[in-house]
Amino acid sequence: MTLPAPIFSHDQAEAWGRIAAALNRAGVDLDGAALTPEAEGKPSVLAVVGKAGSGKTMLLAALSKALSAAGVDTVSGDYEGKRRKDRRTLAILVPTNKAASVLRGRGVAATTIHRILYTPVYDPEYERIADWLVGHGERPKVEGLTDTALDRARAFYDQVRSIPGALAAAGLRGSDFILGWKRREDPLDIGLVDEASMLDARQLDDLREIFPTLILFGDPAQLAPVGQSGEMVFDKLDDRRKLVLSRIHRQEEDNPILDLAHALSDDALGFEDFERMVEDAARRDGRIVWAGRVEAGLMARSPVLVWRNQTRIRLIQAFRSAYGAPPDALLPGEPLICDGIELPVRHRRKRIDLEARGLIKGAQVIYLGPGNKPGFSRLHVIGAEDPQVAAASIVKIESPGEEEPFIPFAAHMGAAFLHGAAVTIHKAQGSQWPDVQVFAPDLYAASRSGRIEAGLPLWKRLAYVAITRAEKRLLWVVRNRLARPDAPLGVDDVRQEPARLALEPEPEG
Repeated sequence: MTLPAPIFSHDQAEAWGRIAAALNRAGVDLDGAALTPEAEGKPSVLAVVGKAGSGKTMLLAALSKALSAAGVDTVSGDYEGKRRKDRRTLAILVPTNKAASVLRGRGVAATTIHRILYTPVYDPEYERIADWLVGHGERPKVEGLTDTALDRARAFYDQVRSIPGALAAAGLRGSDFILGWKRREDPLDIGLVDEASMLDARQLDDLREIFPTLILFGDPAQLAPVGQSGEMVFDKLDDRRKLVLSRIHRQEEDNPILDLAHALSDDALGFEDFERMVEDAARRDGRIVWAGRVEAGLMARSPVLVWRNQTRIRLIQAFRSAYGAPPDALLPGEPLICDGIELPVRHRRKRIDLEARGLIKGAQVIYLGPGNKPGFSRLHVIGAEDPQVAAASIVKIESPGEEEPFIPFAAHMGAAFLHGAAVTIHKAQGSQWPDVQVFAPDLYAASRSGRIEAGLPLWKRLAYVAITRAEKRLLWVVRNRLARPDAPLGVDDVRQEPARLALEPEPEG
């Protein structure tokens, strides 16, 4: 079936044509909505680059629909059927769970890069259910599962394309049907990568090993990954492989947040002039707030965005004090940021297990309470398809003036966490929240430093990234003050059924 052609601007239409030609060489005819023999040729990498509002996500979503209509199978990362000779595969990838959830909220079946690099190994008995759900097998009869349970799995999968979620709806736990995780061996065909400005060179090399056709979508105005000398991976592509979207697409009502973001491209604009623009916008539109203090209540679910590390630590301490958090324990509802996995090399499988559940560096987590074992925590991983997890945890609370963080409790080894009530703007890339607080005194300090990154004043790059994290409302905080919360911390907004899978390191020896 041929889909009606999407309505594109001139630059989007040009990018679509270039991408369609590359996909045709990969064996997919977008215009005819059909699969064709693959043409011989070298692997292809293209980049679609443009600022916020230029239509990158619209183009990516249209491509995913057109590829599906042509018969290309989308691989989600939670299950992959048997390889067929005539099959073409697609994965839509982002660096973080939060970025994946943003795309899934717009109807795009996105998954994290890690979930594609490492694939689950299913128990053969339950693999038959997965094959049936994806349309590659007959309805199975499985010992211990009733027809009603299978019907629940079917209904869930038809609504949410998640195999683990469907099996959970049938009453199964992850440990029932997933035997382990392995590094992907077989390549896929097409990869669409959003938030490509966050990729480092090693991740790009890993992806090029898997996808002969790779299309990157990125914003050149964002901040480059730390350690990349201000460069993004698509900066190194020649101009023939970069498709630039320059037109800014607006919704029916003008978006004052995007207006501010794009005003930063004016070379003559200084920090004080920009702040006057923010203040003027706040008088005209409720979506911009000129805030005299940080709102502690908002910090519990959307962190304050800062530049300086000492500001981050100071605001976290103020947040904990405002809620009366004791120094030697966490309160249920406190936000955390995964700072990596602290496991020896010999525990590689446990590392993969933790990362596969969404506990990758930079993941945003809500603390639900202590686990059943010392050092374990019950956690809600924001943006993960199966967010409830119990894990061995090492929680670090940093204090102003202290070189070493205080650790209120810790397992011997496991997932490490920092507090997440405030984060640096670098770490916020790839995420969005309905309401975002930007700590303006830090951006003023960046402007006074005179630092330049990739040809632009650093404060402008920081401001651009911070502003575009806001989906609905931007709070521009101009004073170093904290408004106390009007309600205690809680977990009702993220509470689901109890965590299904406890992950712990194997005993030493």
